[in-house]
Amino acid sequence: MDNVNGQPNPAPLQSLDQWEDDLLERYPDPANINKEKSTSEFRNYDAPPRDTVREFYRLNHTYQSYAFVRQKEQEFLSFNKREMSVWDAFDFLNQLVDDSDPDTDLDQFQHLLQTSEAIRADGHPDWMVLTGLFHDMGKVLCLFGEPQWAVVGDTFPVGCAFSDKIVFPEFFKNNPDINNPDYNTKYGVYEPNCGLDNVHMSWGHDEYIYQIMKPHLPEPGLYMLRYHSFYPQHREHAYGHLMNAHDVEMFKWVDLFNPYDLYSKSPNPPNWKELKPYYEDLVAKYLPSTLKF
Repeated sequence: MDNVNGQPNPAPLQSLDQWEDDLLERYPDPANINKEKSTSEFRNYDAPPRDTVREFYRLNHTYQSYAFVRQKEQEFLSFNKREMSVWDAFDFLNQLVDDSDPDTDLDQFQHLLQTSEAIRADGHPDWMVLTGLFHDMGKVLCLFGEPQWAVVGDTFPVGCAFSDKIVFPEFFKNNPDINNPDYNTKYGVYEPNCGLDNVHMSWGHDEYIYQIMKPHLPEPGLYMLRYHSFYPQHREHAYGHLMNAHDVEMFKWVDLFNPYDLYSKSPNPPNWKELKPYYEDLVAKYLPSTLKF
């Protein structure tokens, strides 16, 4: 792709192939991303600091069924709800605090800036910085009246058995698919190693922003967007039986991205006034003046 190369950075690489060869040497150290909290303090679902987290997952696991996901794909992936600029979409995110996240109560735009700035500080290409800035943009689904349990949180395949590695698996007991023989086996409606592109994930912002950004980012960035909340796989390796060889290779990029998403969360927001010119230029480089949502 023509837009894979980034602007000059501390360790510039000339091509995507060269970047991939160097990938394993460039995985970030979480301690360098966040010096205020240890890694063990993140994703604490045993004693989440906000009561909304458990209730969020109770609703999410109850209602995220195969039929529900297919309905939402049909409803939203025609992108006929609204056309607006990136900055108008970010203005909306300033009103949103993610009920599923035990690690931050900052608005979403501040989290996006923290993520993208951590990526930029480590010298990654500018398309990856843009991916960091946009990875939660799909949460604008809430703007269209969607409840948070249908927008945010960890994602997982539907149409096959729910793994016990998914956070709060006990809440699946009321999901209509749990007793459906078409959906409650290891493979369900899928074939072994069919590839994640053929798998329907629980509905939410990951799939939505992936579909919006397909024309604008290289494939590694698109994998980061589509699967950054797929913790049951990139942390627990619970769904390798559905992945093909290409998924396995591309998940190196998801694994590279994940620490920036998770460990950059801090109560100290970035200085948007200072950062604004850089990000305005970056968005203009890759994206049209408006996007269809």
